[in-house]
Amino acid sequence: MLLEQIKEPQDIKKLKDEELETLAGEIRQFLIDKISMTGGHLASNLGVVELTIALYQAFNLPRDKVIWDVGHQSYTHKILSGRKEMFDELRQYGGLSGFPKRKESPYDAFDTGHSSTSISAGLGMAQGRDLSGENYTVVSVIGDGALTGGMAYEALNNAARIKKNFIIVLNDNNMSISENVGGMSRYLNTIRTDSGYNQLKKTVSDALAKIPVIGNSLVEKISRTKDSIKQLVIPGMLFENMGITYLGPVDGHDIKAMVRILKEAKKMNRAVLVHVITKKGKGYPPAEKNPSRFHGVEAFDPATGKPKKEKIYPSYTDVFSKELCRLAEKNPHLTAITAAMPDGTGLKAFAKRYPDRFFDVGIAEQHAVTSAAGMAAAGLRPVVAVYSSFLQRAYDQILHDVCIQNLPVIFALDRAGLVGSDGETHQGIFDLSYLTSIPNMSVLAPKNLWELRQDLDFAVNHFNRPIAIRYPRGQAYRGLREFAAPVEYGKGEMLYEGSKIALLAVGSMVSTAEHVREKLKEEGIDCSLANGRFIKPVDEELVERLAASHLLLVTMEENVLQGGYGLQVTAYVHAHHPEVKVLNIALPDAYVEHGNVSLLRENLKIDSDSVIRTIKDFYSGDM
Repeated sequence: MLLEQIKEPQDIKKLKDEELETLAGEIRQFLIDKISMTGGHLASNLGVVELTIALYQAFNLPRDKVIWDVGHQSYTHKILSGRKEMFDELRQYGGLSGFPKRKESPYDAFDTGHSSTSISAGLGMAQGRDLSGENYTVVSVIGDGALTGGMAYEALNNAARIKKNFIIVLNDNNMSISENVGGMSRYLNTIRTDSGYNQLKKTVSDALAKIPVIGNSLVEKISRTKDSIKQLVIPGMLFENMGITYLGPVDGHDIKAMVRILKEAKKMNRAVLVHVITKKGKGYPPAEKNPSRFHGVEAFDPATGKPKKEKIYPSYTDVFSKELCRLAEKNPHLTAITAAMPDGTGLKAFAKRYPDRFFDVGIAEQHAVTSAAGMAAAGLRPVVAVYSSFLQRAYDQILHDVCIQNLPVIFALDRAGLVGSDGETHQGIFDLSYLTSIPNMSVLAPKNLWELRQDLDFAVNHFNRPIAIRYPRGQAYRGLREFAAPVEYGKGEMLYEGSKIALLAVGSMVSTAEHVREKLKEEGIDCSLANGRFIKPVDEELVERLAASHLLLVTMEENVLQGGYGLQVTAYVHAHHPEVKVLNIALPDAYVEHGNVSLLRENLKIDSDSVIRTIKDFYSGDM
């Protein structure tokens, strides 16, 4: 196998053109085999195999720098840079990351994990190169879906000013996670379908070049003028009009053609955009047919494409999806907004039933939030469904456009807490900290699936200000159903009365606290257990009640300690009951690596056994 001959990046340059095509097929099969065992991002990686090979042929890594936008399509890059043997532990704790990581390899030029950042990072790196007097090539690879993010346009606008080489590769597969939407998608479709453009350019250029003496100079002058053939044939020429040279489109599965155009781009002393057309999921029929489902997958049967492990229903996302549709049936003002993730956030059913009230804004969380604010100001009741880690990108819009005006926007925060294999960029462990810092914002966290339904009903029908409901990834907790106190603003819920020690938990940690209480009770330690429910405002009456009758309060949350729920409770107890001890169970002030969630919880000491040990050590030592 040719793949076995690739031990380091320079090995690929020894292969002949026909061998490169064979290598691409071997890499695809390797990816299918490995990802079917570990899970990971499949469709996006299958689509960039030839593109990655071409980058390695045209440039000299790691001296030249390639920055991958998002980074979940960097698997072939990791294979070619000498990490093939690490794929058995892809996205496993302590194993190979599913995203570029500078600390993992010198071939990873920049850490990425969220969309629309690669042009900004690449431009900054190119400017650093120029100021340092160095001489290497910087290439930013960005997908057409990522071009729906505003940061990409800010970077394109700035890139036009650079006076030395900077290459942007637009990987255009007409997909982000779900199918792309909006004006940029339509614009790129126009270019994709204009098959006559490149042929016309070549025909005219060849004809002019044959003119004796002046032919070649005519071609050169025409290629430099703003009124070139390109301007006439492709309407708008967005990139050229911004001052960025446009090359393409080129077949993203033709290695030879891509190497040629990339080498041409390398010669130019300005920003150049190379437009590459690829097929997401290429080479694996199930992924080609349904690239959205094969964007991020769990372990699956490669023969059929079906998951090896059946999905356990319902997940919190399923509960949210069903309840939102039920509420929308009764409330014609209820709208739903997603940033390019109708499937992941559970809004696909809403979009099908209420298409006129569903808005997919593309990968543009900032725009999603401010447009929701506009809807709320116009009398609608918008629900922004988003992953916790992605809402970070719209902090200013939440603060400035929603909360200053106290507009009734509902934020449904999926994937809150630890999410596992995607690592630092995707762990939803900061939302309690950044949301509770904003005036006029209220924050809820349900303890189980029934409380999520209650919380949504409260937010839609009984509240008229900004509010966020955060819930974790995976199967919805079905315990504690007998405790279903009506949602009352700013009020928690007492579950079990005990003595001496009180457990005060929020969201996903309520089930953990339940297990802690049961195990401590078996050892003769009777604990009280309360569901905080509201992280903001904290139920001070509940805290007062617990502090007045217990020696130790233990707060439990799946969020970093700094700025979280526990420190709010601690501040109240220290101010009013200084004699009472408070123990905070939370995540450390650190970024959490990729790995299985259960293993992460254990290592971070927020699983039930670790919490019990911490309580017993604290209780015996200080009480």
